Amino acid sequence: IEPQIRLASLLTEHSFADKVFFCNSGAEANEGAMKLARKFMKEKMGEDRYEIITMNRSFHGRTFATLTATAQEKFHKGFSPLMPGFKYAPFNDLEAVRSAVDSKTCAILLEPIQGEGGVNCPSEGYLKGLRQICDEKGVLLIFDEVQVGMGRTGKLFAYEHYGIEPDLMTLAKSLAGGVPIGALLIKDRVAEGFKAGDHASTFGGNPLATAAGVAAVTAVLEEGMLDNCRSVGDYFFSRLKEIGGKFPFVQEVRGKGLILGMELKMDGGGIVREMMKRGILINCTMGNILRFLPPLIVTKGEVDQLIGALEEVFKSTS
Repeated sequence: IEPQIRLASLLTEHSFADKVFFCNSGAEANEGAMKLARKFMKEKMGEDRYEIITMNRSFHGRTFATLTATAQEKFHKGFSPLMPGFKYAPFNDLEAVRSAVDSKTCAILLEPIQGEGGVNCPSEGYLKGLRQICDEKGVLLIFDEVQVGMGRTGKLFAYEHYGIEPDLMTLAKSLAGGVPIGALLIKDRVAEGFKAGDHASTFGGNPLATAAGVAAVTAVLEEGMLDNCRSVGDYFFSRLKEIGGKFPFVQEVRGKGLILGMELKMDGGGIVREMMKRGILINCTMGNILRFLPPLIVTKGEVDQLIGALEEVFKSTS
């Protein structure tokens, strides 16, 4: 399928990966990553290498394996028993991860920047430290870039900011500009873990989705979206910090590029509803963290419009 080949070529040309498996969603891509990690490690290291370590406040999907990988109890409620073979560790705590790795560990799976968990950014040296732990222990490193990939942070992939490479990476959401798609990017040595018939997807890599993916990736790379993300993202961050300094119920502003979060000392649901009345869609996660994920073509003028509305809502709240 010609557009499938073109999209795979684009993704491997601009990433660490040698091969791509296409599917239909982020959850499906994460399922594939975990299956491959287990298969590869069992073949290389023995049957006991099956456990996957994920991070508290993570989000990886709503299928049973990805739900179990999601270390948030609120998503687990009503769906027990969950799948065995998973451990959780605090995000940004290298020693906790090091302690969790043992003779059963096959992979560490995480979002380089947590989205659903509250726009939590990695501390200095954290991702490099995880890479080092994986190399020392012979464990695979999987990055879930379903939300932060495709230019969201100002680079095509978030891992590029941190001077390391994962062994596997998952993409979806904006990869095809709104057309359903998922992708698992893999280094050659790990891809060998899948043999013919081990994994498949009926509609994965279909011509429509991959043609849309080619168009989306090409636009991000060639139409100045990465530069816009960095410049407008910096401006957006500074405007959020500015407004945050005016209201005592704003605890922190954080993020990178155009994934930004504002943590409040109160529930944020009412803020979201009031912003919607003013024609602006924002999100609240973890109950008190406003999450901003504008399109990569957003302008400074549109940011000003949002900030004006947010300040108006904040004044009516305080």
